[in-house]
Amino acid sequence: MINIDDKVINDIKRGFNLPPKPELLEQLQTAIQHPEPDLNHIASLISTDLSTSAAVLKVINSPAYGMSRTITDIKQAVMFLGLDSVTQLVTSCLLQQAFEQSSCCISLERFWDTSTEIAAVATLIGKKVKSKVPSENLHMLGLFHDAGIPAMAVKYPDYVKVLDIANNSHDEPLTQFEEQAYNTNHTIVGFFLASSWHLPKPICQLILRHHDLEFLTEPHDQELLLSYATLKMAENLVHTQKRFRNTADWLHVKTEVLSTLELDEDDYQDILEDTDDYFQERFG
Repeated sequence: MINIDDKVINDIKRGFNLPPKPELLEQLQTAIQHPEPDLNHIASLISTDLSTSAAVLKVINSPAYGMSRTITDIKQAVMFLGLDSVTQLVTSCLLQQAFEQSSCCISLERFWDTSTEIAAVATLIGKKVKSKVPSENLHMLGLFHDAGIPAMAVKYPDYVKVLDIANNSHDEPLTQFEEQAYNTNHTIVGFFLASSWHLPKPICQLILRHHDLEFLTEPHDQELLLSYATLKMAENLVHTQKRFRNTADWLHVKTEVLSTLELDEDDYQDILEDTDDYFQERFG
């Protein structure tokens, strides 16, 4: 179990220049908390940010989302998906715009490509297992779970070396190498970033715990367990596609993940084929 005490939070506040919550997100969260939210006003708010609107529509109309018709504007998106879903998609898009490449020692484009793939595969798994977890929650978790990594890369100029060492390790997670080098890790930094942006508490908790191999053996709300299991499978499927081997976590959690999602090895192979198809479609 990971505990975040006040000292850790104060260290992160003092030491990390985390991107502030965007004004658009602040306005959206305020509008949604209104007793009778005005859908037209909310759609107009989102539509004023052209790059975010375009990114939201791109996600909604992607094969991973599986909409039965093409959504052509933000008002349609709000009507079809609801306020919470669209807000979470907007948050995901704003996150990708929040870090600047010039101050970061890793390739943000490559980082967000991988996060986007994990988000899409998590959504695909959710549809396959008919998960009770909303697609937009799985998408946001997939995209946001490693958000502490770019924050670490902004803070530490040598962070890329730690990443390389971790990437070449077959059985130790990145968090272990981060702790050795910096006495903190990307799950803690990501948790603080997600909390400061007022993401849903369950998603903040999963960001904090996503490398905790005991999570599925503990008593948790079913949606949390399903979300964690889906994320770990999505991480592994994407990692396998890109590096041709399992993640350091996978063999430790595979049995519990399949059990939680009520899948057997054949089902896993089916999802692996679906992931192959997704990558074929993505890269041709």
